[in-house]
Amino acid sequence: MPGGGQGAGIGLVLGGLLSQELGAAVATSLFPRAGAAGIVTLRLVLSAVLLLAVCRPRVRGYRHADWAVVVGFGAALAGMNFLFYQSIARIPLGTAVTFEVLGPLVLSVVLARCAASWLWAGLALAGVVLLSRGGFDRLDPAGVAFALGAAALWAAYILMSARAGARFPRTDGLALALAMAVAAAMSLPLGVLDAGGALLDPVTLGLGAVVAILSSALPYTLELVALRRVTASVFGVVSTLAPVVAVAAGYLVLGQVLTLVDIGAITLVVAATAGAVLTARR
Repeated sequence: MPGGGQGAGIGLVLGGLLSQELGAAVATSLFPRAGAAGIVTLRLVLSAVLLLAVCRPRVRGYRHADWAVVVGFGAALAGMNFLFYQSIARIPLGTAVTFEVLGPLVLSVVLARCAASWLWAGLALAGVVLLSRGGFDRLDPAGVAFALGAAALWAAYILMSARAGARFPRTDGLALALAMAVAAAMSLPLGVLDAGGALLDPVTLGLGAVVAILSSALPYTLELVALRRVTASVFGVVSTLAPVVAVAAGYLVLGQVLTLVDIGAITLVVAATAGAVLTARR
């Protein structure tokens, strides 16, 4: 794209990360209003409405195999978000994101199939051990379990996204819009069961729209533009800063303060993930 260099692309990636983590922090502050399941439902439903309105995907002309991929993509998206929101309801945002990025890290290590990848895995393991010093009960076992479940589904989301990209090769968000609609439909029963009429509260709806924009619409747009200006490897390395940005968002919005040891552990995981991205095969 004329007029935009790699520096601008990196700035766009960082802007997308900041928007996403601020959205998660705002969502956490809304849990007392409608519960974690209710807020994630609001986010997915409103995000689906936004994406469908912008992308206006057609729903005819696809084969059953195409729809199977979309449903799998949407299921991974719904599960990843649901488990992540359950996690940040119990443990600090920065810590939850650190555990969550282990999913893409493990996927990179498995796909790389080289000796160096195990070095990054060991470095990440050291960070996790340091982060959980004294036992996972220091953090809340359920919160850690939900974050690790979100990590596994993030890896599944990446794989399903690649399959969807092969079947829906357009770059206008077609597959994501359809998958987001599937995720919204899957999450709706849980959200209604958890929050009930609180989902229709005007204030909650308004703030839910803010979460949807910050967590989905704006980051996706910034990342789509960024990928036209930077290479995939640069994008991947910059994206590994998500835990650091999450720590900052948790501190600024929620007042969550981590110890120096926690920050050191997060740094180890970030370094391991960046190394895995740099050495991974295409």
